[in-house]
Amino acid sequence: MITYERVSKVEELAQILVLQKKNMAEGLSKEELLKEGFITVDHSYDILKKMNDACPHIIAKDGDLVVGYALVMLRSFRNDIAVLKPMFAAADALLPGRNYLAMGQICIDKNYRKMGLFKGMYQYYRKELQADFECLFTEVATANKRSIGAHKSVGFATLKTQVTDGTSWELMNWDWEQTA
Repeated sequence: MITYERVSKVEELAQILVLQKKNMAEGLSKEELLKEGFITVDHSYDILKKMNDACPHIIAKDGDLVVGYALVMLRSFRNDIAVLKPMFAAADALLPGRNYLAMGQICIDKNYRKMGLFKGMYQYYRKELQADFECLFTEVATANKRSIGAHKSVGFATLKTQVTDGTSWELMNWDWEQTA
């Protein structure tokens, strides 16, 4: 049985890092990249823990096993991961005056895909954080068609496409005030 909760143990952070390593773009075949999607940011344990200490991450668990995660990234971490700095600058420009939260990264173990965990984690994410934030902002590599489609199915809308360091990104926002 799958449960959704906030990270509360260091073992859960360690499991997130293992799952992250398995799904990094550079470790996947071209077929996997197209079919399964991929992630691009490799978090260190230290930054993952700091982010979690500030606002605990969302996880999907099967018993004690973390089978999916959705990282919570407060704006205060905008300068801690270099590749995300342009995303935060764009979010500030696209959402002036809005109290937004950034999706740090979402990933599901290959054995648990197509079981509703993506939508389940995002619904839990919103339930847990919408009282404090107006919307959730993220960027998805334009080449990651599977992830773009999945994000749109939850309620995200593309606000802009931008190219950073040769990579095209879809800047997406889920406005929690406009959707039920």
